[in-house]
Amino acid sequence: MSEQRRGLRHVEQAMGTVFSFDIRDTPTAAIGSALRDAVAWLHHVDEVFSPYRPDSAISRLARGEVSPADCSPEVREVLGLCTRVRRATDGWFSHTPDGTLDPSGLVKGWAVERAWRILHTAGAHNLCVNGGGDLQLSGESAPGVPWRIGIAHPLRPGALCTVVTGHDLAIATSGTAERGAHILDPHTGTPAEGPASVTVVGRRLTLTDAYSTAAFAMGGRAADWLEHLDGYEAFAVLRDGRVWRTTGFPGDA
Repeated sequence: MSEQRRGLRHVEQAMGTVFSFDIRDTPTAAIGSALRDAVAWLHHVDEVFSPYRPDSAISRLARGEVSPADCSPEVREVLGLCTRVRRATDGWFSHTPDGTLDPSGLVKGWAVERAWRILHTAGAHNLCVNGGGDLQLSGESAPGVPWRIGIAHPLRPGALCTVVTGHDLAIATSGTAERGAHILDPHTGTPAEGPASVTVVGRRLTLTDAYSTAAFAMGGRAADWLEHLDGYEAFAVLRDGRVWRTTGFPGDA
């Protein structure tokens, strides 16, 4: 962890991806301690929720070795959130997309939001927590300057497709450019045929991330659904290069 003139920055490998913390407040002992707690939290989430760890609570639950009642409150919280999002998306989000328990589509956003909250409570109010390209932000990047977040173009390596601007927001992007066809259509259990990418912006990352996964799985249905989803905006790049955005999307091309 290294102190910078404008704050504190740290990069951490966890949960199979890269997390970064960009704190633009003056470092304090409380913020430094909270950063260590936030990093420890991410590794704890990996231990509990990874479907690739045979000893994780999620793996044991999937094998039927334990029931939800036997699991920790945080596991029951995540399962409850997954059920809530499944209902809100008419089944386009699922924590059992191929019949096997895997809440990964919600867990990363939930973990990042909780890490952000740990730091925010400790006094880091001008803050960006980035988990593999999904972000929870608050405050300003500099006094009087909002955060500006470039969204990578899925069809043009090295280029941006839009820039999101704001002070207190969450940003999540789903697509195939980085990880290939990893999002399943929960209704068929086969790879979803979504756009090249869809970026959803909301206030908190747990639901924003899950909704971006659902929107990708929806494909052509997503634009109308997101246009009418209260508190969320979106931008998508289609596979032929065309784009669409919801009316209030806080970004520019």
